[in-house]
Amino acid sequence: MTLHALEGHERPREALGRAHSKNGLPAVLLLHGPKGVGKQRLALWTGQLILCERASGEPCGECRSCRMSLRLEHPDLLWYFPIKRPPSKGSRERDREAAEEVRSEIIARVRENALVPSYSEDPLGLHLATVRNLKKEASRGPAVGTRRVFVLAEAQELVSQEASPEAANALLKLLEEPPDSCRFVLTSSEPGRLLPTVESRTTSLHVPSLPEDDVARFLSRFTEASPEEIDKATKLSAGSIGRALGYLPDQDDPGPLERIRQDAFALLRAALSDHPADRFAAALSRPPSGARGLHELFQSLETWLRDLSALASYRDAPVLNLDARAWLLKTVESRSIDPFRPAECVTVVERARSLAAGNVNPQLILSWLLADLHDALASAGSLVPDEA
Repeated sequence: MTLHALEGHERPREALGRAHSKNGLPAVLLLHGPKGVGKQRLALWTGQLILCERASGEPCGECRSCRMSLRLEHPDLLWYFPIKRPPSKGSRERDREAAEEVRSEIIARVRENALVPSYSEDPLGLHLATVRNLKKEASRGPAVGTRRVFVLAEAQELVSQEASPEAANALLKLLEEPPDSCRFVLTSSEPGRLLPTVESRTTSLHVPSLPEDDVARFLSRFTEASPEEIDKATKLSAGSIGRALGYLPDQDDPGPLERIRQDAFALLRAALSDHPADRFAAALSRPPSGARGLHELFQSLETWLRDLSALASYRDAPVLNLDARAWLLKTVESRSIDPFRPAECVTVVERARSLAAGNVNPQLILSWLLADLHDALASAGSLVPDEA
């Protein structure tokens, strides 16, 4: 199978195409923008453009290099991305081999099905073994043409090894003096987390969110979801195809991001409950480890708070969680919620996110978070309605 067509992003494509036709593409390019909007697909498209045998402003899609690029089989288009860290094999060489095996397995799965939600339950990183593999490949000459293109996804996930920034330093040395035959395309959904020394060696291009029509058209073309499911996923996606895929059903089960959305809804209800036991039960329902996996949960909780604030300002305001609109409106009215309260709660969620990044016990984080949200949102009004 080949990669699906690149949806939208006409302006970034035109900018990249013009630069390539004038031989002006930078040696190190950084594509940054919201998670799941297609940065990696655009990066692979850029690699295809560079390696195309006939390209001027865009890849032809028909030459041998294009066909190999679209099948992720081109020996000079190498794609690296964050992975779950394999267990140590006892030596540098064996660790490198283990990381490469994981990368190859993931690429093989993408060849079979490239429609993967932009979400992982496991903590992922660009570990030292991955960067060493990349450096080794960069030291080799091109296998087919005159260029080698290295796509490094989510470059902010460079992981320190044994309390020292070895992975970042190893990459930095390569970016400082890239081989003449090599081009690097980095992507990042959180460019603020990039090491300044890495970011300073890149030329940046912003990749914006897609219009809702583009997201819905893609889902209609490449999935078997119903129009209702597509409409719901599109509205929740914030212009991100990768995130929209996570809201679609997974056979008979909800998608991974839909499950998280419902978990965040349960947290909000616990925070608003007049019974402290409900908040403790919600906090203790999480395992006592794995705090770094709470990021998506907190992001989803912020959308629920956003909807509360919007409806507290204007009862006909549009909301993202459309299926719970009646519950949200009833909650605003029964609690007499001021629109500034939910907005202020976002700061509370941000503090919880910082604690999670430090790998604090998730049960402690949620206990504190739900107590603070309750204090900020609760009033002397009636109980929050039980049913959405």
